[in-house]
Amino acid sequence: MRVAAISIALFIAGTICCGQTESLPIGPGDLVQIQVLEAPELAQHARVTDDGDIDLLLGGSVHIAGLTPAGASAEIVKVLVNGRYMLHPHVNLIVDQYATQNVTVTGQVNRPGSYATDTPRSLLDVLALAGGVTALADRRITVERHGTKQEVDYFLSNKSAIALSNNVTVFPGDTVVVPTIEVVYVLGDVMKPGGYPMATNDGRLSIMQAVGLAGSQLPNAVPSGTRLIRKQADGGYLEMDINLSRVEKGKMSDIQLQPDDIVYIPFSYVRNLGASLGGMITAAASATIYRY
Repeated sequence: MRVAAISIALFIAGTICCGQTESLPIGPGDLVQIQVLEAPELAQHARVTDDGDIDLLLGGSVHIAGLTPAGASAEIVKVLVNGRYMLHPHVNLIVDQYATQNVTVTGQVNRPGSYATDTPRSLLDVLALAGGVTALADRRITVERHGTKQEVDYFLSNKSAIALSNNVTVFPGDTVVVPTIEVVYVLGDVMKPGGYPMATNDGRLSIMQAVGLAGSQLPNAVPSGTRLIRKQADGGYLEMDINLSRVEKGKMSDIQLQPDDIVYIPFSYVRNLGASLGGMITAAASATIYRY
């Protein structure tokens, strides 16, 4: 009994000493080592298949992709017990080699690519490896887990306390996708006509906020003749007349803009002639995108 107790203690100690990567999920292509305390003859090395399975010497196939080594060990125990091969097996699974030890960062980062790592890292650390996000980065970032393809969403808040407290862990083999942020356009008689990312914490911009980002109107502008052009689901465009003067004076509610909206504030000399819809859409397509 004493010998058996010592063996179990050593077996558990071996599991703990190898636990430096315990939190890393197992994925396809990983090479694992399996040990069964009560049956040394069942020790084996196995490569995880593309489907996330391994074939045991006793008990058949078991799915372990997406599990930690401890979780995979527990699954093997279930197979051995449920198959009535053993009553109380003690299983230890160790990952000898991870198939990939890179984190891939794509999209709106300054240096997209694959970065070597063999330990879990915070998403903020991974973004720093890629040179940080660009001015056109959407703050809604997605992490795709290696092996399981599970998607984890993260919002990169402008407020540092929130960004740090909500940080997520990125594992070797994961892919980080930073999409392009939605943009609205302010054209016409403003100081800086162009496109402006909807980079507020709630991802929203009102018409007054957008005009303010564009440096406000120039002296000859006709705000009462402002037009809002909004793209429709069928690919067409809806034009709306907005009396910006009334909005500025609080006599009319501010308007929340939608992605790709075009706000056009006319010049005085085209007050009666107006500008063509096609011309405004073309101008928006070639507009400078400003960061702020």
